[in-house]
Amino acid sequence: MCFEGILRYVVLAGLPATTLAPLQRVQNAAARLVLGIDRRAHITPALRELHWLPVKFRIDFKVATMMHQILTNRCPAYMADQVEFCSSDAVRRRLRSTTSRAAVKRRTRTQFGRRAFSVYGPDVWNDLPADIRTIDSHQRFRCALKSHLFYLAFSV
Repeated sequence: MCFEGILRYVVLAGLPATTLAPLQRVQNAAARLVLGIDRRAHITPALRELHWLPVKFRIDFKVATMMHQILTNRCPAYMADQVEFCSSDAVRRRLRSTTSRAAVKRRTRTQFGRRAFSVYGPDVWNDLPADIRTIDSHQRFRCALKSHLFYLAFSV
């Protein structure tokens, strides 16, 4: 499994929209090039046709995928040490959140601290519907996650 590709997206997690805008423009230009559409044409139908998630949702997809790998013990130990799930904490085992595989959210005082994987990862993970978080198969999880994020990105 290639964790370096996922870790590149983890570095982008939590960045402001003004920082992600140039990356989104590159993706939009690539979609226009692939489909051969005019630069003045609206990009949303093109991204939808290509089944490409916008950059912000792609980052969330990679972070959620990494969280699933941590949950199923398919990641390096240094990443697993960053996150704790409610089911692994003896005090929290009796809570309803243990059956939905919720992650423990850490508090931070700074905006920079919210970008840390140990904070941003559980935020993204806990925002997912419980039926997606409880999927054990990695392929089925990725499929359901992409469908969910695709719906969020293009349903507006």
